[in-house]
Amino acid sequence: MTPAKYDILAIGDAIVDVIATCDDAFLAEQGLVKGSMQLLDTAEAERLYAAMGSAQETSGGSAANSMAGIAAMGGRAAFVGQVADDQLGAIFRHDMTALGVTFATPPLPAEAGKPTGRCLILVTPDAQRTMNTCPGASHELSAEALDEAAIASSAILYLEGYLWGPDKPRRAMLRAVEVAHAAGREIAFTLSESVCIAGRREGFNRMIADGGIDLLFANEQEALQLTGDTSLGQAIATLSAKVPCLVVTRGAEGALAFSEGEGVEIPAPRVERVVDTTGAGDLFAAGFLAARARGHELAHCLVTGATAAAEIISHFGARPEADLKTLVRL
Repeated sequence: MTPAKYDILAIGDAIVDVIATCDDAFLAEQGLVKGSMQLLDTAEAERLYAAMGSAQETSGGSAANSMAGIAAMGGRAAFVGQVADDQLGAIFRHDMTALGVTFATPPLPAEAGKPTGRCLILVTPDAQRTMNTCPGASHELSAEALDEAAIASSAILYLEGYLWGPDKPRRAMLRAVEVAHAAGREIAFTLSESVCIAGRREGFNRMIADGGIDLLFANEQEALQLTGDTSLGQAIATLSAKVPCLVVTRGAEGALAFSEGEGVEIPAPRVERVVDTTGAGDLFAAGFLAARARGHELAHCLVTGATAAAEIISHFGARPEADLKTLVRL
């Protein structure tokens, strides 16, 4: 097998997080329920975006966060996701590139009528976040937009469950799996969120049964929901019999991994003060994958993931503030 150019190449939603402060009166004017999460269509997103005040705009999305974390650890990361040829698309591309992540997916032409995906986050003085997401161009990712040479030269292909729902990006992911497996590479998949499983359980289970996944990430709730089992032990037994490597995160209880008959469990690192759990799962996956791509054993991969997650939850935001290169060993 030829040496890998990248440790991990991820396919996921290309979303720009737009964060602004506001008061309760603004939420009421916009008809928004404080602390809620909702999906917006393009027209609704454009209207709310125009009404928001001064905002911080950064690249986001689950798999994109993971790749940013890998780059921060000194790993070689690439990302495939669809943005549009617009202002937010340029922000996403510049931000990812500045972080050290290779991002070369061609932008969707403006005339396609699908702007770059955005998550409009309104923060009130009580620190409550009201989140409004418009997937936009991110759900237009096609198989034709894939860089198959980059996929074939990545040690691990990482797929995000959030993007599995829409037909077009799902077909792109399935094509990427074919390319990666033909090149002898490993496929990792994250279930992303329990809300993703409800309408996609059959498709997830079919891909697992077909041997499309070599490494599966799930938390406790996701594992139970995917299998339909009533206990975590049962769910682990079910899934570990179907995938070569299973990783289950348990929040404050730590994490477990099972591979080729070996099971490893670690406690969660002590965190003096948990500030914001946003991005914890993304950075755990980043650490685990970066260590695995470098050939480390399960225990080291788990510790690397847990260390990265512990850093993220100690502050606001899903991007590391501490120097991860000093905290982990790849």
